[in-house]
Amino acid sequence: MKRAVAAITVLAVLAAAGGIGWKVYQKMHAAKGPDGRKGAVAVAVEVARVRKGTVHDIAQFTGSLYARSEFVVAPKVAGRLVRLLADIGDRVENGQLIAELDSEEYAQQVQQAQAELEVAKASVEEVRSQLEAAQREFDRVEALRAKKIASESELDEARSQYRMALARQKLTQSQVAQKEAAYRAAEIRLSYTKIHARWTGGSDVRVVGERFADPGSMLAANDKIVSVIDVDELTGVIYVTERDYAKISVGQAVEISCDAYEKPFTGRIVRVAPLVRQTSREARVEVEIPNKEWLLRPGMFIRARIELARHDNSTVIPYAALANRDEKQGVFLADLEKKTAKFVPVTLGTKEGDIVQVLSPALEGYVVTLGQHLLEDGTTIRVASGPDVAAEDRTAASQPVTAERTGAGAEVGS
Repeated sequence: MKRAVAAITVLAVLAAAGGIGWKVYQKMHAAKGPDGRKGAVAVAVEVARVRKGTVHDIAQFTGSLYARSEFVVAPKVAGRLVRLLADIGDRVENGQLIAELDSEEYAQQVQQAQAELEVAKASVEEVRSQLEAAQREFDRVEALRAKKIASESELDEARSQYRMALARQKLTQSQVAQKEAAYRAAEIRLSYTKIHARWTGGSDVRVVGERFADPGSMLAANDKIVSVIDVDELTGVIYVTERDYAKISVGQAVEISCDAYEKPFTGRIVRVAPLVRQTSREARVEVEIPNKEWLLRPGMFIRARIELARHDNSTVIPYAALANRDEKQGVFLADLEKKTAKFVPVTLGTKEGDIVQVLSPALEGYVVTLGQHLLEDGTTIRVASGPDVAAEDRTAASQPVTAERTGAGAEVGS
């Protein structure tokens, strides 16, 4: 008996709970829509106005900085480095003395060459005297022969001695020229022990970038001592993909930023490689960057922003308004009078941050930016509390909209 009573009590409780649940379900699904008919509960959403604005297709690339000009100062002759007059970070002027080698051996060679030159010049004077004597003797014998006093053999002997003296004069003159050349060469080698930094073009003042040798080092010819770089103007090297290659041209402005400074720098494209590398499918682009304050340095990592295209009077919506239905990307247009939402597939263009360009179709009005995941085509909506839609209408025309694409990636929807 007690078991029967208990069973009846449980059934009664379950029935009461079921009845309450059914009434709640009926109340939830029997709510009246805005047109007075029963239907689904209106979904609370937030909306944003479809706007017109200028879309800048700006791509951001990464790269590195290089000196506009860099060369290595090295000796032309071997020797021991005795003085280093410029070190890392020092500013140097064109023609400035950078280093000196031990010059004792080369100075001795100059003295030896000079002595040999003096000997050669003395030989010339001696041969000149011999030539004058031979010429006088030849003239005398020739005159005697004309008078039939001297024999023909005597004349031939005098002529032969004169010609030999003339040949010796030419030989000694050639030896003098040879010794003069050797003397000048020795002087030049001696001058090479003083090593200067010389260049043509660019700025008159440059800076020492690296040091490769220290005083006391034994150097061979062409061994590196220091490198000198021109940082008045730097070259930024970036690589662009095939997608952006056709949009890059010489003369385009570039905005440069780096981690070392908060302020941006400006540059312009000066060279575009005529080929795309097969391995990376990228092309080299060089950017000229003025650097009069010497703030930027070769080797720095940079980010380069380039405006590839500009689209005026474009349709722009918040990126948050996008939704997918039936494998199509689109937005829900909000009809604020009928309180309904309509799904419209869209084709997108450039995107940056929370803004995206709509290429087609031509949208007007408002799009749902929050709550669209609960919507279907024709769903009843109610605009939740949020920004004043009327105020947004009044200020939409006065506030410019700019959308950008950063990076070398593909556009949205591509």
